[in-house]
Amino acid sequence: MTKTTLKSALAVAALFAGATVAQADESAQLVINGEIEMVTEAPAAAHLEGALTTVYSGWLFRDDATQAIQMDDFDNPGMLYVDQGAEMWATAEGTEGKSCADCHGDASESMVGVSATYPKWNEAAGEVRTVTMQVNDCRESRMGAEPYKYGGDDINALEAYIGFQSRGMPVNVAIDGPAAETWEQGRDLYYTRFGQLELSCASCHEQNYGNYIRADHLSQGQINGFPVYRLKNAGLVSVHNRFRGCIRDTRAETFAVGSPEFVALELYVSSRGNGLSIETPSVRQ
Repeated sequence: MTKTTLKSALAVAALFAGATVAQADESAQLVINGEIEMVTEAPAAAHLEGALTTVYSGWLFRDDATQAIQMDDFDNPGMLYVDQGAEMWATAEGTEGKSCADCHGDASESMVGVSATYPKWNEAAGEVRTVTMQVNDCRESRMGAEPYKYGGDDINALEAYIGFQSRGMPVNVAIDGPAAETWEQGRDLYYTRFGQLELSCASCHEQNYGNYIRADHLSQGQINGFPVYRLKNAGLVSVHNRFRGCIRDTRAETFAVGSPEFVALELYVSSRGNGLSIETPSVRQ
């Protein structure tokens, strides 16, 4: 073993030192505003055979105080961004003077179920698209407006509003047909070890979920609640920014937000949560 490899192994061991074998609290139940019941535990999809038998929402791995914040929309700071997104939806922009509502009408009708199926294959474009990619295409081709910065505050707010329309619906991301190749790329990336710590997504979120890494209770890394309000950041965080942060924490060069690599990874990770409820905007630490 080389000195570099030995140092990496010791660093990883230190990260998981004192880890417990506690699993998610299966008795916890996420009910928002006392009436909207969320599925936080579901049988794993067939493609996870041999890896997971059950998938758990990240909400189950948070402390009581954080869980409580998400259970009441008046307490959930992510709802401020949903309100902002509602205003953006109705605001005309660009050379065409159009708003999202001009084409799509009332989001509470037209956007129901949309976020539950993304990322998805776009036949006309010949590619897998995320919600951000689809929104920006509409802005450029239909509104004559500048695209939003990928992972920026504006698109995060609009995505939170769009995702909110599907809240409580099950994630149902398709991975077959023309999307299969991108899904396979994302799967390969999920199991690739990065950085000086030589950690993959699976190292934490498949092999060690329920354990503690330093002070963080590791979840399965499900993304059914994104964009998520992170108390640590005091704001909404996009899934690609979260991917970037995780890879950066392995002490590696990371991919760009909006890159083909992260689009593929988003498709794969989304599919790992099939059956869980859309929680947007969820609250995490």
